[in-house]
Amino acid sequence: MRPAVLKTEDLTVKFGGLKALNGLDFELCEGQFLGLIGPNGSGKTTFFNALTGIYRPASGNVFLHGKDITGASPNKVYGYGITRTFQRLRLATSLSVLDNLIIGNQRNLNFGIWQNIFDRKYFKSQLKEQTEIAEDLLRRFSPDLAALLLKPISSLSMIDRRRVEVCRALISEPKILLLDEPSAGMTPDETRALMDELQGWRAQHPTLSTILIEHEMELINKVSDTCVVLNYGEKIAEGRYSDVSNNPSVRAAYLGED
Repeated sequence: MRPAVLKTEDLTVKFGGLKALNGLDFELCEGQFLGLIGPNGSGKTTFFNALTGIYRPASGNVFLHGKDITGASPNKVYGYGITRTFQRLRLATSLSVLDNLIIGNQRNLNFGIWQNIFDRKYFKSQLKEQTEIAEDLLRRFSPDLAALLLKPISSLSMIDRRRVEVCRALISEPKILLLDEPSAGMTPDETRALMDELQGWRAQHPTLSTILIEHEMELINKVSDTCVVLNYGEKIAEGRYSDVSNNPSVRAAYLGED
């Protein structure tokens, strides 16, 4: 059995009197691709925000490789090797693809004031190294994207913007990747292309653990090893997609059946 890399116990997030997450027990194994599904407002993005330090849990714990990281700041969570994308793109659209990728690799950079002003040779060597890393990543993830390295984000299509955001999350070589509805704003063909690229990346990096929030059930069925279903902040089902999709509680909550 693969070891667990991420685990939550009784994780609860409150907004006033509303429990957005209610005692959630969750486990993610090394190399697992887990689909997180549920109706709007079920707590999926809240879960990501609690994992990454944007929201502080009211109670419960988050463990990474057995270490309690509950309430850690977003910067510390990033340093632990957990990165994410957002449903609404968080790219700096006036900057280039390269600039955005370098932002995602900040924990491996040393671009302090001293290097910028007084050690220009070191600064240039770092910049050259980061450019090569970014270009190599783009080429391996999506070959056509490497040619856009110096293009501003504002000039890119939606699928290329999504690719850049995914690559920004990947460039620091995370242990856990959180994908929040990467298909948002894309056509079905673009979505399938992006998922194929993610599957190709997964084949190259079998120890990378991934959680995918997605409303396209065809994609969840295609890419996930396991599904977890949330409703009103609680886990109502877990297992293979073929099993959870036929669960009466899931069908009632997610598909609107009585």
